[in-house]
Amino acid sequence: MPLRARTLLGPGPSNPYPEATVALGQPLLGHLDPLFLEVLDETSDRLRQLFGTANRRTLPLSATGSAGMEAAFVNTVGPGDVVVVAVNGLFGERMVDVASRCGADVVRVDHEWGRPVDAERVLAAHPSPTLIAAVHAETSTGVRSDLEPLAAGKGDALLLADCVTSLGGIPVRLDEWGVDLAYSGSQKCLGTAPGLAPFTIGERAWEQRIEKPQSWYLDLGMLGGYAGEAAGSGGRTYHHTAPTGMVVSLHAALGRILDEGLDAVHARHAEAGRLLHEGLAELGLELFAAEGHRLPELTTVCVPEGVESAAVRAELLERYDLEIGGGVGAYASTVWRIGLMGANARPDRVALVLAALREVLAR
Repeated sequence: MPLRARTLLGPGPSNPYPEATVALGQPLLGHLDPLFLEVLDETSDRLRQLFGTANRRTLPLSATGSAGMEAAFVNTVGPGDVVVVAVNGLFGERMVDVASRCGADVVRVDHEWGRPVDAERVLAAHPSPTLIAAVHAETSTGVRSDLEPLAAGKGDALLLADCVTSLGGIPVRLDEWGVDLAYSGSQKCLGTAPGLAPFTIGERAWEQRIEKPQSWYLDLGMLGGYAGEAAGSGGRTYHHTAPTGMVVSLHAALGRILDEGLDAVHARHAEAGRLLHEGLAELGLELFAAEGHRLPELTTVCVPEGVESAAVRAELLERYDLEIGGGVGAYASTVWRIGLMGANARPDRVALVLAALREVLAR
C-alpha cells in the first residue's frame, strides 16, 4: 500500500528536518569506516552543545529514547540501591518500572498530572539515595519541570534527567544545572527519524557506574570503547553494528540546528507554542498543563465535553493527513497532545492545526 505524507503534530515522531531526510540518501558507510567515525565524533560534539555539557562520554545510542532510559539505570543502579523518582506523568512511571527491574529500592514521589515536579518534596523523600530521577519535559502532560533545584539539593546522589522532548526545543544546560546523566530521542525536537537515543554521562556518575551491568548491549563501559571516550584515541573496540545511516541523518539535523543557532531555535519553538496556546484559547479550548510550566513544543488540550476524542483525531488524519495525539492513562480520552517540534515549530503548522480543529469541531 502506498504511504501518504502526513503532517506529524502529535507527541512524536515529528516531521524531520529536510537536511536529515536528504542525509539518509547518502552512500552507506561501514560502522568502522574512518569517514563514518569522523561523522560519529562530530555528532557527539554537536550533542554536547545541545546538552550543554563537556562530558566526553556523550554519544548517540543505537536505539530509541526508551533504551536511553534503560542505559541510565542499568549502568548506575544495582540491587538494594535507593532511587527516588519524581512521577508527574507516564514517563516518570516508566522510570519507576525500569529502576525496579534493576533491583532498586524505589521511592516514588507522586504529583498531580499536569503539574511540575516539586523539588522540595522529592529531596525530602529519602536522606541518602543513590540516584534521583526526573523528567525535564513530560511528554504525557506537556509540563516542564525545573532541574536546577533538584541538583542543588541532591547531595551525594546522582541526578538523572529525561530530556527526550526537551532537547533541541527548550534550553538544556546540564553542566550549569548540575545534572549527572541524561538521555533523549532523535524523533522529536531533534528533527530526525526514530532510532537513536542521544546520551551523556558525567565523570561523577562514570566513577560510580556498575562495572558489569545486567545489559550487555547497553554496557556503557563497552560502548565507550567505540564511541564517546574513544574519540580521537586512534583505536576503536568493536561492540555492535551501529546504524550508520541514522547517525549521518542525526549529524545533518544537528548541523541544521546549530547553523540556525540554539537561541534562535529555542525562540522559534517558544513563538510557535505561544501562537498555538493563544489560538486554542480563541477556539474556547482549555489547556491541561499548569500555567507557567507549559511546554511550547508539546501542548496538552482538554477535550471539550461531549466531543469524542478518538473520532476527532481520526477525522484529522483521514481528511487532512494531520496527526495529533491522544492522552495517556486516565486522560486517554480527555486530553489531546499537539506537538510543534523541530521542523514543525513554525507559524504555518500552527495555522494548519487550528484551522483543521476549527472545522472538525464545528461539525
